[in-house]
Amino acid sequence: MQAYPIKFTPILKEKIWGGQKLSEILNKKTDLKNVGESWEISGVAGNISIVSNGLYKGKSLNDLIKRHKSEFLGKKNIEAFGEEFPLLIKFLDAKTNLSVQVHPDDEMAKKHHNSFGKTEMWYIMNSDEDAEIVLGLKDNNMDKSVLGDINASNVEHIFNTEKVKQGDSYFIPAGKIHAIGAGVLAAEIQQTSDITYRVYDWDRTDDHGQQRELHTESAIKATKTFPSTGKSNYTLEQEKACNLVDCDFFTTNIFEVKGFQKRAIKKIDSFVIYMCVEGKAEITVNQHSEFVAMGETVLIPSNSEDVIFNSQGSKLLEVYIDSRNSESKKMAS
Repeated sequence: MQAYPIKFTPILKEKIWGGQKLSEILNKKTDLKNVGESWEISGVAGNISIVSNGLYKGKSLNDLIKRHKSEFLGKKNIEAFGEEFPLLIKFLDAKTNLSVQVHPDDEMAKKHHNSFGKTEMWYIMNSDEDAEIVLGLKDNNMDKSVLGDINASNVEHIFNTEKVKQGDSYFIPAGKIHAIGAGVLAAEIQQTSDITYRVYDWDRTDDHGQQRELHTESAIKATKTFPSTGKSNYTLEQEKACNLVDCDFFTTNIFEVKGFQKRAIKKIDSFVIYMCVEGKAEITVNQHSEFVAMGETVLIPSNSEDVIFNSQGSKLLEVYIDSRNSESKKMAS
């Protein structure tokens, strides 16, 4: 397989809570209104990403996996996931609050949906003043049955909220109640799954006066309690990657590029994804170069050895799957 920084055509999604930041700040080209999500790299059925540059332009993500297997995904990832791409990479713009929701873990998702579960993380790229997110229950000892009786008068007493700012990062394991609040632009990394149990939708209605469906019974079964908010505490150091999340399903680092910088990725045994969350950078693999600006994403195939970066000032998220954890990521048969 020819290794180079592979770009994919973003898949844009209109949402009842979406806004204009994906087009105005991240330069996503669209005529859609209220765009809430840009699916950067997706193996979700019906939403398979298509290569937009280089030798493989026009090929689908699935085409690359089927033809190149471990050269593209990595040996351990092929063993764990077969020909399924294990991650879903997004940018999100919340003009208004997302629904408060929870996702099933692998066991529950396999049993009820024949799917992976949905553990995820957020990196806050931009936020309005006083923007908030929902993270868990206000009291971890609260009876989960309360999720079946939420309304505008008691919602603030049930969910824990936290103010956010640019650069904040949060880990959201499957089973954790959560919601991105109004005014937040975020990068999201998650397992390949589109399963969401909606707990509360702020009593809003669509253009036809209908409220969206809630999934209370499933949400109660899926909800778990966690001892902390999951916020990453990190300090960026020059020319050094800083870990944000290291879990069974993905590893995410952040680093700043000023000038030239090289990263060796040969021993990772995984594809590596770079999401530009600030500035602009040139990324070179095997003498093939691509520029990425804030809001753009590239995938580096597993058979690559080194990645060279050049920038006057940018920040990148680095995402891959740690092969040391691959056995724990296999779906139950």
